[in-house]
Amino acid sequence: MKPNLKKGEWLLLIFNLLVIIGFTIYYGSIKNYEFMIYIGVIIFFFVLILATLKRSKFDYIILAGLSLWAFFHMAGGGVKVGSGVLYGVQLIPIINHGELVIFKFDQFVHAFGFGVSTLIAWHLIKPYLNEKTNYKIVYPLIALVGMGLGALNEIIEFTAVVLIPETGVGGYYNTALDLVFNMFGAITAIIFIHFREKQKPIKRLNKK
Repeated sequence: MKPNLKKGEWLLLIFNLLVIIGFTIYYGSIKNYEFMIYIGVIIFFFVLILATLKRSKFDYIILAGLSLWAFFHMAGGGVKVGSGVLYGVQLIPIINHGELVIFKFDQFVHAFGFGVSTLIAWHLIKPYLNEKTNYKIVYPLIALVGMGLGALNEIIEFTAVVLIPETGVGGYYNTALDLVFNMFGAITAIIFIHFREKQKPIKRLNKK
């Protein structure tokens, strides 16, 4: 059955299909099984979001954010830069001491992706809020949801390490920095939400 999508949603659908197909062919050709697992995860969420879009009513900011996140992640592990890949590129030379390297493309993607996850958490809970809501409590809880999803991602990475040797995921510093930048992304999303909602009052489902 043909999905009932808006023009912008169709464009994002085509973009995601091209990303999934292109990187599936690429990673299959180079036998990068770690990222084949990630492609499977992306396909699962792609189908889930498409099937529930009418109910979830994700806006273009969330949908575009998810699409870019998937693209950044797939490109980060496959686009060759020098002797390594894009994920290892230091975008801003803040710290470069052994395994402690900041600010890398990998860290940008973590902050971006789990900032988007925090926006999703807010979008899903927003209809249930009312005039009695204490946002000093709600905002930190929403940020913790985004950070929790980031921790789940680290569990998936750990599973890849256990199942597939030589994944290149990284060691303790990499995991710890991933969690730190997940937190930065979640906090940045909360700041964005706060200022956006000051301009646009939330619609509540429980108005009488």
